[in-house]
Amino acid sequence: MTGSATANQAHGGYALARAPEEYERLRAQARVWESATTRVLDDVGLAAGHSCLDAGCGPGETMRLMAERVGPSGSVRGLDADAPLGEAAIAMLHAYGHRQCRFEHADLTAHSPISGPQCDLVYARLLLYHLPDRVAVLRRLWDAVAPGGHLVIQDYDVRTVAVVPALETIEEFKRVVVAAFTAAGCDVYVGSRLPELFAQAGIGAPDGTDVTGKLEPLADAQRFFRGVYSGVLSTAIAHGLTTEERAAAWQSEIGRDVVSYPDRPALWPLLIGAWKRKPE
Repeated sequence: MTGSATANQAHGGYALARAPEEYERLRAQARVWESATTRVLDDVGLAAGHSCLDAGCGPGETMRLMAERVGPSGSVRGLDADAPLGEAAIAMLHAYGHRQCRFEHADLTAHSPISGPQCDLVYARLLLYHLPDRVAVLRRLWDAVAPGGHLVIQDYDVRTVAVVPALETIEEFKRVVVAAFTAAGCDVYVGSRLPELFAQAGIGAPDGTDVTGKLEPLADAQRFFRGVYSGVLSTAIAHGLTTEERAAAWQSEIGRDVVSYPDRPALWPLLIGAWKRKPE
């Protein structure tokens, strides 16, 4: 069996690990981008009574933001290929009183329409990054938007990841992570390509875009670097991009850099959003 097949089989075609540590990283990542997502939801006018679809809902943090805006008279439906993660998200949301939320296990790469009624908002964050046929998925997401509703996509461009002045450990991070994601079929620059993908999908030019970054000291940003590196490590090893021994050495080296350069500025990927209103 090839390394690619091994990696894809291990994670169900997904480059990152499916493990409690990775799920917690996803929750923390969602909280980092909460203000950016809130701003976009407000820009498209999400309001009480609206119906929402969160494609690739993950741990449900964005579903929570939607539920807070649409209220009990609205509805929020999450789709994800990871059933245990989605079910945990719904349990969390219901515990918070958001009973208008529900989850469906779904493979968004399947060549079939998204089930259920059209929605006032169809949303996806960090979804297209991982999918092989992004244009076809965008078409299906657009088809799920009700007339007068909005399609909203937010996704990464990882070219901005850096520490200034540069450090070898972060350059190694970028080498391993970008190569591992790319080998798994991801598009690490997809955020900047959203207008192009909208056009290819027949949606048209976005009505609006939003670009958000995060700059913080290395002492804080190490959580991002360590978490993503660990999450993608088995894929990187399967593709021969690093070894367990080299990975352990990298963890030690970045630990030393954090002690030596705790205040050195570190930049996350850009989170880029684009949205389009469907004519009535």
